[in-house]
Amino acid sequence: MSFGPPPAGFGPATPPTWTPPTEIEQALFEAKSREDWTGYFDTLARHHLYYEIRRDKSDADPSKVHPLFGHDPRVAGGRVWAVYTEGMLPAPEPHRVFDRKSLRWFAQGWEPTDPLWLVVNPGSPCEAFLPSAPPHSGAWGQHAERIGVPSCSPALRSLRVGGPLQGAVAHGLACGALLFVKCGHSWNAMAHHGHGYPKERKLLEEWWGVTSREGWQEQQRALLDPDGANPVWEFALGLRRTIARDFGGHVDTGYWRDAVARVLRGRSGGEIVITPDGVTSTPTVPEAETEARIKGVQALVGRITRYEARFRADGILDENRFVSSVDAWNFGRASGMARWGLGARYCSLPEAESAVIEAGRAAARSYKSWQDFAAGYILGRCLHFDDEEFGSWYTDMVDVHRILMSDPGSPWLTVPFK
Repeated sequence: MSFGPPPAGFGPATPPTWTPPTEIEQALFEAKSREDWTGYFDTLARHHLYYEIRRDKSDADPSKVHPLFGHDPRVAGGRVWAVYTEGMLPAPEPHRVFDRKSLRWFAQGWEPTDPLWLVVNPGSPCEAFLPSAPPHSGAWGQHAERIGVPSCSPALRSLRVGGPLQGAVAHGLACGALLFVKCGHSWNAMAHHGHGYPKERKLLEEWWGVTSREGWQEQQRALLDPDGANPVWEFALGLRRTIARDFGGHVDTGYWRDAVARVLRGRSGGEIVITPDGVTSTPTVPEAETEARIKGVQALVGRITRYEARFRADGILDENRFVSSVDAWNFGRASGMARWGLGARYCSLPEAESAVIEAGRAAARSYKSWQDFAAGYILGRCLHFDDEEFGSWYTDMVDVHRILMSDPGSPWLTVPFK
């Protein structure tokens, strides 16, 4: 059985200057050019395919499939189901949204009311037509069965066209690279579709409680707030920075713990502080509460030093270096939140770009290099989730960090930090 062109032809001629947006489209085009349908289907099976859906119906019932079918005069009857690989997706629009599925899902889920043709990347040089109805779909469906579910393992992927590779937007996107490389998404896809519109909304609600444009705006502001990081973590790290500055470098852990006790006991009697409303004093803290605070922060000092020791062993920190701040934990997620908000249509592309740029600027104000930024981000993630188990919350970041610090195409090697 042959695949590819409908009776009217095999799609457009290849433009002499056409650049495949990602390695996916490159592989599809090369397989198509040599009529290697096994290679073509295997490539499709390894990656998700996006298709347009009805936004109003998806909002009303996101648990169901709501495809929008298209029309192509080159096939009998004209009805087609257009699907796209990640690099061929259009920029997000308010009322045009996409979901994604695996090739196996398309092979198994065909209904008699569905179009007879599945069109991959319509209008592009890597376009192909797949007969979608059984028994025809069984042949290409076997490839999907053999490959299985598309992988979401860490991988550095970049948009060669349609995504910034230098400049302020690229810098801001690179601040979120630990998040997106971990999932195998293109690090520089500003026009983010992610897991598909329904899943992006679901993830924002489950992880962040964001269910509206207003909620997204509030969360974005909180992540970009320079005072928004955990105040206890920043107190401990800030105290060590002060000691290092005063004494010229290395800070003994025992001295750091003692300094925590001295500073907190000194504050327990109340302080005179200057606020936007004028000069005021803080209340006296009961002794038992002060001692509990001291014990908690000293325990945090121990956690930080043990994480840093592991960071040095795993190449995240150089010898004799320490984490200066965990603000990167917020700024990296702010870069991600901008893209997630766009994928869920809680913001526009210009708004998302602006937020990404601000995340990059905030990072540049707080850190000196990508390595310093990465260590701050990973420590914040571990303090929040890992509880010194050194489980996947940590090991995933080690794997992604190694990719970003070694792959020649990594933005951490190609985009200046400042």
